Amino acid sequence: MSHIAVFPGSFDPVTKGHESVVRRVLPLFDKIIVALGSNSAKGNMFPLEKRKQWLEQTFAGISQVQVEAYSGLTVDFCRQKGAKYIVRGIRTPGDYEYESNVALMNRAMGPEIETIFMLTLPEHTAISSSIVRDIVQHGGDASPFIPKGIHVSSGK
Repeated sequence: MSHIAVFPGSFDPVTKGHESVVRRVLPLFDKIIVALGSNSAKGNMFPLEKRKQWLEQTFAGISQVQVEAYSGLTVDFCRQKGAKYIVRGIRTPGDYEYESNVALMNRAMGPEIETIFMLTLPEHTAISSSIVRDIVQHGGDASPFIPKGIHVSSGK
């Protein structure tokens, strides 16, 4: 039996924190699907195609990582892909509070699917996609906070 995990998010844009979480959980799974979802509560700054391209570039050369877009419930996507694990990064106590509630609801809908929390490295704690978007929107340099080789600009 293969151990497949889904790492869902909007990745608007992908950050060094996202990259770190995926790289750190690699030894635990045979395959990690970085699942580019649509969050109805978030308006996306960058188009889906661009976000997918950035993720594929970030994880190029890592055969265990697959990037896919999806819509709908994450537990349904996990079932479609044969994934028994959802990986979530935790930066702050506020993230834990939110993510633990989501994990409990996912567990209620998909008791066969476990959620695994990975604490963010201290140097990535302050980095979030929303802060990076704010930097970009105001003409700042976001390069210290996103994976190497990714270039974001407010011109999309």
